[in-house]
Amino acid sequence: MENMKEFVAYCRKLLRMLNKLEKALNDNEIEKAKELVQELKEDTQKDIEA
Repeated sequence: MENMKEFVAYCRKLLRMLNKLEKALNDNEIEKAKELVQELKEDTQKDIEA
């Protein structure tokens, strides 16, 4: 059951990041979008290594 809670928490975090990324792209803030993608990659790598 703990794994499910962790997965749901990860999905919520991912959705928040995707919403920010979508907004940056819609606002044509390419550098901000690149930063968000990099942050998402780093967070995902940390989660994989944990």
